[in-house]
Amino acid sequence: MSAYPLPGQVRAVSIGGGTGQPNAIRALRAAGCFVTAIVAMADDGGSTGIIRQEMGMVPPGDIRKCLVAMAADPAGPLARAFEHRFSFADNHSLGNLLLASLAAETGSFGEAIELCGEMLGCHGKVCPSTMENVVLCGRTRDGMEFRGEATLGSGPCALSEVWLSPRAPQATEAAVEAILEADVVVLGPGSLFTSVIPNILVPGIRDALHATSARKVYVCSMADMQGETWGLSAEEYVAALLDHGMEGCLDAVLLHKPLEADASLATRRFRAITQTGPSDMGTGDEFFRPVPLSEESLRRLQARVPLVIVRDFSDPEHPTWHDLSKLKCALRGVIETCPSRQR
Repeated sequence: MSAYPLPGQVRAVSIGGGTGQPNAIRALRAAGCFVTAIVAMADDGGSTGIIRQEMGMVPPGDIRKCLVAMAADPAGPLARAFEHRFSFADNHSLGNLLLASLAAETGSFGEAIELCGEMLGCHGKVCPSTMENVVLCGRTRDGMEFRGEATLGSGPCALSEVWLSPRAPQATEAAVEAILEADVVVLGPGSLFTSVIPNILVPGIRDALHATSARKVYVCSMADMQGETWGLSAEEYVAALLDHGMEGCLDAVLLHKPLEADASLATRRFRAITQTGPSDMGTGDEFFRPVPLSEESLRRLQARVPLVIVRDFSDPEHPTWHDLSKLKCALRGVIETCPSRQR
């Protein structure tokens, strides 16, 4: 694993988890940055949840995804093997099993990450936000409470608040150091309440975000996920982030808004992707829909965040994802406003 940036290379930190964070990593790598990924440790579903329950360790799944995104050849056979799942073995991925077995053999999850990074020839670092065995809890806007990350999207309406149990887990030193030394910190894209915010709930991570001189930018989701954020506008996404510890700390927000001429086409594409997507994602156009952004809410956001960038980030092949080249260009524009540290 290439653990150090080149002289003069921009130091970027990606904060998140889930399926959105690897896209941010790829965009930052394409922009020429040295990337440290700080990953939420609240996942308790699927293969990761089984490993976590049976072995009593922190979740490996999102760590694996970030390692693959940082691999020397992310599309090569070794990276693909890390993502390979075994249907006859609880659908575990090879990467999850490797991380779990190496953590057991070495007695250190951090060392397991380093060994897998070396195996993949990773460029960058991957750090858990905490090594404590945390549980994510949440409350919906109508007052229902849920315990466990996998359950938080099962309520009748969007979440209003999430918290960790225990409330104040210790942050990893590597994650705090990376934030304090960064030129730019990118939060998201990804699930707001279950991938991005859980990192900020770790006090040491939140304190470092307020202390660092890095530019902090939030990449708002394009797709509104049923349950967790169902019905929330882009303004409400940003407000939730600010209310969970980022008030007065956020420098920029990237928001998606399709070109007027493409708006109806974008809606049809969202509908098409949900009707032909994986069976475990639900069917019909009730599962995903574009996150709305009105002119009035945009003006209110501009009063709360110094820089609000609105662009069409749609990917023709994956209409719920940010297009990699568009995201790279937008992030590069933010990076160019960062003060040089003359390393």
